[in-house]
Amino acid sequence: MAHHQPMPRETFSGSLCGPSSDFTTDLTWPFGRLEGLDVDDIRETAYEVFFTSCRSSPGFGGRNSINYYNSSNDDGGGSSGGGGNGSPGSGSSPGGGGTGGGRVNMTPTSKVKRALGLKMLKRSPLRRMSTVGTMGISGSSPSSPSGHSSHVHHMGSPGAFSTLPASRPKRPLTSAEIMRQQMRVTEQSDNRLRKTLMRTLVGQYVATAQVEPDLLCASHAMLAEVANDARKSDRHMSYVKLLSAVLASIQGWAEKRLLNYHTCFTRGTAGQIENLLPLAISASRILGEDVTITEAAPGTVQLIDSTGDRVDYYIRSSVKRAFQKIIEDGNERSASAEVREEPIDALFQLAKETEDLALREREGFSHILKRWHSFAASVAAVTLHQCYGTVLKQYLGERATLSSETVEVLQRAAKLERVLVQMVVEDSAESEDGGKSLVREMVPYEVDSVILKLLKQWIEKRLNKGRECLHRAKDGETWNPKSKSEPYAQSGVELTKLAKDTIDDFFKIPIGITDDLVLDLADGLEMLFHDYSTFVASCGSKQSYLPTLPPLTRCHTDSKFLKLWKRASPCRVGLEEVHHIGSNEGHHPRPSTSRGTQRLYIRLNTLHYLQSQLHSFDKTLALSPRIATPRNRFAHNQKRNSAAASYFDYAQNSLQSACQHVSEVAAYRLIFLDSNSVFYESLYAGDVANSRIKPALRILKQNFALLTAIVNERAQASSMREVMKAAFEAYLMVLLAGGANRIFYKADYPMIEEDFDGLKKVFCTCAEGLISEDLVEREAETAEGVIGLMAQSTEQLVEDFSIISCETSGIGIMGSGQVLPMPPTTGRWNRSDSNTILRVLCHRNDRAANLFLKKTFQLPKRK
Repeated sequence: MAHHQPMPRETFSGSLCGPSSDFTTDLTWPFGRLEGLDVDDIRETAYEVFFTSCRSSPGFGGRNSINYYNSSNDDGGGSSGGGGNGSPGSGSSPGGGGTGGGRVNMTPTSKVKRALGLKMLKRSPLRRMSTVGTMGISGSSPSSPSGHSSHVHHMGSPGAFSTLPASRPKRPLTSAEIMRQQMRVTEQSDNRLRKTLMRTLVGQYVATAQVEPDLLCASHAMLAEVANDARKSDRHMSYVKLLSAVLASIQGWAEKRLLNYHTCFTRGTAGQIENLLPLAISASRILGEDVTITEAAPGTVQLIDSTGDRVDYYIRSSVKRAFQKIIEDGNERSASAEVREEPIDALFQLAKETEDLALREREGFSHILKRWHSFAASVAAVTLHQCYGTVLKQYLGERATLSSETVEVLQRAAKLERVLVQMVVEDSAESEDGGKSLVREMVPYEVDSVILKLLKQWIEKRLNKGRECLHRAKDGETWNPKSKSEPYAQSGVELTKLAKDTIDDFFKIPIGITDDLVLDLADGLEMLFHDYSTFVASCGSKQSYLPTLPPLTRCHTDSKFLKLWKRASPCRVGLEEVHHIGSNEGHHPRPSTSRGTQRLYIRLNTLHYLQSQLHSFDKTLALSPRIATPRNRFAHNQKRNSAAASYFDYAQNSLQSACQHVSEVAAYRLIFLDSNSVFYESLYAGDVANSRIKPALRILKQNFALLTAIVNERAQASSMREVMKAAFEAYLMVLLAGGANRIFYKADYPMIEEDFDGLKKVFCTCAEGLISEDLVEREAETAEGVIGLMAQSTEQLVEDFSIISCETSGIGIMGSGQVLPMPPTTGRWNRSDSNTILRVLCHRNDRAANLFLKKTFQLPKRK
């Protein structure tokens, strides 16, 4: 309210118009005596109340004004004069006027107006005549601010009448102007009131708890007048500064609510934005903040209204704050809860509340904001998409690999994304580009590609665990059986368990599994098993157990006395040292399978165990109902040259080769190392008759029993076949590369043939069900062919050797002076091999063989 420096005045009491006013019955004073208030204070206060209460009503900035026509004469224009403080009997009316009064055409529209005296004064034309003598009429002139008449007409007789001249029509006056004149409020006070109202309208709005939209309308109407007034170029700088400060205050107050309208307005009060937003926009326009100056063409300037950008800013800000409020509320709930909320639950709840926020925005605010921004709902949806995307990115950044929970979060994010995109499409369907520009602002979550990326990272992490297992095995695997029931290496069991868990967890991931994804997983596991099989097979080679071939020498002929003695006592004849070696090893056999050979058996078991597990894994992958696309048997896989029957063919082939290699190494170790003392080292040492094969066969049977006790059933057959091959090769090496301790006669052939038959029989009987008799016969063919050479005469052997040597060397027919070449040692013994025949001759103890070897190759005698 307006207050002035107090002046010595009479304290106000009584009626508003004084004790002799004609309007005391209309304006009675109900407050009694008020200390400190005089008549002017009450008048200006009443005017302020009237002004502020009627500002948004017709006549105060509305569409229809209330017209007042002053009927005073030409010299009575201007202020209506009397009224509030007229003398008794002056005849002044609230409309002021001259001697005949005036005509007021207005209809009161509120109780306040009527209470303040703004009322319809109905006068007939006869009222314009005054009865002189009955009462004195005083008309106030414009120059008489006190309202007293400048002149008075007196009539001598009571019945005389005087007719006032008709007044010229004036400009219609508004209700405010009428009341200001009636209540004698100066223009200075009115201007001061307008400025004060401009400063305080906002604070009236807060005080009413935002339930008085008419106050906002009044403020908006006043800003329209202020905008027109601000365009004048002759405004003083102090006026500009004051106006800028007031407008900035209004704008700040309004934007404080518009930037967070989700919190400041509810569903029931959202309509107030229609009144608040124009206020903020008007203030911004007056301040020039919503006008952008651009160069339309060279030398020309174009002003662009950027109101839409400001509304866009309001929407984005309020939506972001509402989203942040959801997060803060969730954090508070989690902090107050006894059980900590899991991140997946928090993100699920956030996605749900984000979706609800988008729907509230569309239903409660977007249709209002659409008046100022064509795509208000789209902007809100884009903003929410960005906000949730930021949280989702942070969540994924803390989780390097995929899990079921992560997939569920991503799938829920994809659902939210579809809702928001659909909201944008529907809201911007009528735009020129169909909303494509707004959709492009929405950086897609790319859930499928993110899941695929995380899935590959997950697979790689699991494979890395397998590689770590392999490295540990290389450093410390002892090849001891895990247990009696599980005779496999610990590292193999760990590897297969890891693979099984990987496959099981892979199909638990709640995504659509395609055959390409299965191939990626299978390829990784396949390489892992291939590398492991290579490691298991790194156990040496059979060549490391084969004895070094002795140099070729010729047997020296015995004396005739020694020959006769051998024929007379074949069982006792021989050197004492040789007889001692043969009898010691032959009559005291002992088990000879070493710990190293047993560890090879564990390697073999592990490989077969991996084979069976891979078969199971392949079946799981091939028959899983989770695979979304039908399998094409690798026809589309560039890694495969042809259709394959298994996901792990490459690994299975690698394991099979490893099994073959380990079986071979174990067999040669068993025969040439573990059984060396009773086989290659002592068999036929000295002479055949005293060093037969029976002691060696007993040891072999014991070793076979241990082999079948350790080796897995699936690996026993292949192991026995390799032992048989190694035994047959060892037997041939005794005959062909036995060194200086072995000499043979043609007469030894029956015993040698009998011993070999006994060796074949051991494999047929001890490995019953593992090795068939036909297989034994096929494998023995080569050895039997070489043994057959032992039955031939020396002359026949020399002749066969010469023919085969000439054929293989390309000499053809031997001429005079030609020398047979020394045949190379291939190690592949065969009766058609010249080197094999040569070795039979080297071990033949007769004169003809001795002379041939001496003459042809100059071979030295045995020492």
